[in-house]
Amino acid sequence: MTPIQSVLPSITPVLPEIVLSVGALLLVLWGAWRGERSAESTNLGALGLLIFTFFLVVSQTGTVTTLNGAFIADPFARVMKALILIGSSATILLSRDYFQRERIDRFEYPILIVLCTIGMMVMASANDLISLYLGLELQSLAAYVIAAFHRDDVKSTEAGLKYFVLGALSSGMLLYGASLVYGFTGTVSFPGIVTALGDGGPASFGLVLGIVFVAAGVAFKLAAVPFHMWTPDVYEGSPTPVTAFFASAPKMAAMAMTVRVFIGAFPDVTAVWQQIIVFVSIASMALGSFAAIGQRNLKRLMAYSSIGNVGYALIGLAAGSEEGIRGVVIYMVIYLAMTLGAFAVLLSLRRKDKMFETIDDLSGLSRTHPWLAFSLAAMMFSLAGIPPLAGFFAKFYVFAAAIKADLVALAVIGVVTSVVGAFYYLRLVKVMYFDEPQAAYERIPPGSAIVLAASSVVVVLFFLIPAPLVAAAGSAAKSLF
Repeated sequence: MTPIQSVLPSITPVLPEIVLSVGALLLVLWGAWRGERSAESTNLGALGLLIFTFFLVVSQTGTVTTLNGAFIADPFARVMKALILIGSSATILLSRDYFQRERIDRFEYPILIVLCTIGMMVMASANDLISLYLGLELQSLAAYVIAAFHRDDVKSTEAGLKYFVLGALSSGMLLYGASLVYGFTGTVSFPGIVTALGDGGPASFGLVLGIVFVAAGVAFKLAAVPFHMWTPDVYEGSPTPVTAFFASAPKMAAMAMTVRVFIGAFPDVTAVWQQIIVFVSIASMALGSFAAIGQRNLKRLMAYSSIGNVGYALIGLAAGSEEGIRGVVIYMVIYLAMTLGAFAVLLSLRRKDKMFETIDDLSGLSRTHPWLAFSLAAMMFSLAGIPPLAGFFAKFYVFAAAIKADLVALAVIGVVTSVVGAFYYLRLVKVMYFDEPQAAYERIPPGSAIVLAASSVVVVLFFLIPAPLVAAAGSAAKSLF
C-alpha cells in the first residue's frame, strides 16, 4: 500500500456522491453567471447529471466500506440509490411545465433537488450514526427550501415553515437517541454496535431508550404515525411537483435509512425494536385508511395514502427476516411507480390557469380524456391492491413475510385496512367514470407523459415479468444478513 493510499480512503464507492456534488457546484456557478436565463439549461444539466449518476450506481458491484467504515456500498444501497435517482429525475421532468406556468421557474430548484439527492444517497449508504445524520440533514435542509419555493404563496411558505420546525424537533430526537446508543455501546459504527451487543444478554434500559428515540426520528422522516402530523399540510401547501418529490424519492431514502439502522445495527435486539415497528405499522395503516375517507383535496388524499403505504412497507421490516426486507424493497419499487404515475396525471389536469385540486374536479374525466382516466384508474386500483396490478404483489410479499415470521395478526390487520383504503381509491374511479364531465382542459405536458408512460408499464405489466425485480430485491436483502 502506498503512503497516499494509506492516507486517502478509496473514493470508488463514494464516486456517485462526488459526481453529484461537483455537478451541483458547477450548476450553481452556471446559474449565478447566467442568472434567470439559465433555468432551462440548469434543469437539463441537473437531469443529465442524475441520469449519469444512475448508470454509475448500477455499474458498481460487490460490497465495499470506506471512509473509515462510515460508508458502505452494497447491493441494498445500490437498489435504494437507483430508486432515489429515478424519483429525483422524474420530479425534474414533472416540474418544468408547472413552474413555467406559475412563473416561479428559477435555476435554484433543480440544484436543490440534486443536493437533496446527495443527502438521500448518503442515508442509504450510512454505516454509522454520524454519517446517517449528515445525510439526513443535507436532505432535510434542501427539502425545507423547496417546500417553500413558491414565495408568493402563503400556503407554500407555511408548508416550508411547518416542515422546518417539526423537522428540527425530529432531528433533535434522533441525535438524543444516537447519543444514548453511543453512551451504552461505546461506538457509533453499526458493526461496532452489533459487536457490543453480541453477548446475548438483555438490553439495558438506556439502550432501549436510545432505540426508542432513534425510532422516533426515523418515523418522522417516513411520515409514519405518530409523527405524521406535518404530512397533509406540507403536501397540500407545497407546489405540486414538490409534493410528488416528497411522496417518492425521500420515502425511498427514509425507508433505506430505517432498514439500515434496525437490521444493520440492532439485529441482536430485534425483540426490542420489533414491538415499536409493529405499533407504528398498525397505526400508520389504520390512520392512512380511515383518515383519508373524509378528504376532498387530492394532495391531502395522497398524503394519507403515503402514510398508509409506509405502514404496509414496515410490515416487512417488522418480520426482521431476509424475506421481509425483500418484501420491503419490492414494495418501495412498486410504490414509487404508483405514486409518480398518480402525480403525473394530477399535474396534467389544469383548467385554464387553475390546477385540479379536489376529487370533484375529476368528474367525467373518462369522457374528456379517456387515456388519462384509464392511467389514473390503474394507479388507484394498484394502490388499493387489486390483482393483477403491481400493488397486489407489493402487499403480497410483505404479508407473506409477516406470516412466515409468525406475525399473522399484523398481516390480517394489513388486509383489513387495505379493504378500508380501497374505498377512497375506488371513489376516484367512480367520479371519473360515472359523474357528469366538466369543461375540457389542456394537453398533457411532455415530461408528465414520459413519467406516466413508464409508471403505467411497471404497474400494469409487472405480473408478466416479475423475476428481475424479485431477484434484485432478494440480492439487496441478502447483503444485509
